Amino acid sequence: MQITHRKTPSIFIQVVDLFLMEMTNWRWSWRSMLLTATLTPIFGLLSIGIFARDSGLQTLVYVFTGNIILSLMFGNMGNVESRFCFMRFGGGLDYYASLPVRRYALILAVVLSFLLLSIPSLIVTVAFGAFFLRVPVHPHPLLLAVVPLCAVPLSGVGALVGTWARTPQEAGAINLILTMVMAGLGPVVIPPERLPRLFLWLGYLSPATYAASALRQTLIGPLSSRLALDLIALVVLSILVFGLVGRLMAWRQN
Repeated sequence: MQITHRKTPSIFIQVVDLFLMEMTNWRWSWRSMLLTATLTPIFGLLSIGIFARDSGLQTLVYVFTGNIILSLMFGNMGNVESRFCFMRFGGGLDYYASLPVRRYALILAVVLSFLLLSIPSLIVTVAFGAFFLRVPVHPHPLLLAVVPLCAVPLSGVGALVGTWARTPQEAGAINLILTMVMAGLGPVVIPPERLPRLFLWLGYLSPATYAASALRQTLIGPLSSRLALDLIALVVLSILVFGLVGRLMAWRQN
C-alpha cells in the first residue's frame, strides 16, 4: 500500500487558517472586549483632559494621542497576553503544536485577530478625544501603516508576558504594571518638558514612546524626519520581541 504525504500548507495559508480559528474563538465575547478597550482610554481622556484643558494645545495633543496608545495597549497587548497565557495553561499550545503549522504563523494570526478587533475601539477613542479635547485632527495616509506598526510591538510585549509568566495571575499583574510603566515613561501621555530626564531616557526603551510619536505626526501633524526613526524603531523592536517570544514558546521537537 502506497502512503501519500500531504504537502505542508504555505505560511500564508497557515496564517489565514489560524486567523479564522482565532476569530471564531471570540464570536461570543468580542463585545465585552471592545467595551473594555474603549471605556478605559475614554475614562483616561475624561479624567486627565478635565485638568489639562487650560494647559495649552500641545499638552492636550499628548493627552489625546497617549490615550489612543492606551487603547492599543488594552486592545492588543492585554488581550494577546491573556490569549497566550490561556493557551499555555489550557493546553491550546499543545493542540496547535500538533498541527502542521509553524509557531510564528500562530503568533502572527493571534496578533492580527486582536488588531482587527481593536479597530472599532480605536475609532471611537479618536472621535471622542478629538471632540472632547477640541484637538484638530489631520490624518495623513501614512496613518494606515502607522497604526499596525504601533500595535505590533505592543502585542509582542503581551505575547512575551503570556509566554514567560509562571501563572495567569502573575501574567495579568505584570501586564498591568508594564502598561502603566510604558504610559508613564517617555512622552506618551505627558509632554517631554514635564518629565524628569531619567524618564525621558528610559522611555527610549519602550515601544509606546515611538508609537505615540508616530501617531502624533500622522494623525495631527506635521510630519518630520523623526517619523522615519520612529518607524524603524517600531520594526526593530517588533522583530526583537517576537524573536524572543518564538524562542520561549514551547513547541514540538523537529
